[in-house]
Amino acid sequence: MRSILGSVIAIILCGALGGYLGWLFVGSMGLSGTLGAIVAAVIAMVIAVAAWAAGSILLRAAGILR
Repeated sequence: MRSILGSVIAIILCGALGGYLGWLFVGSMGLSGTLGAIVAAVIAMVIAVAAWAAGSILLRAAGILR
């Protein structure tokens, strides 16, 4: 149960980080509407996956995860 809860929390945190940074990028580029939403979603997904992978690598290197 603990590992599932940790995964859920990590998914939420990585998704929130990606969403926020995607939104910041779209806002700084002045995009809006459908195009802005698509660009923000793609950027958010890429950042969320990168954050998940980096966190997994760091936790494994620290010996916290197997």
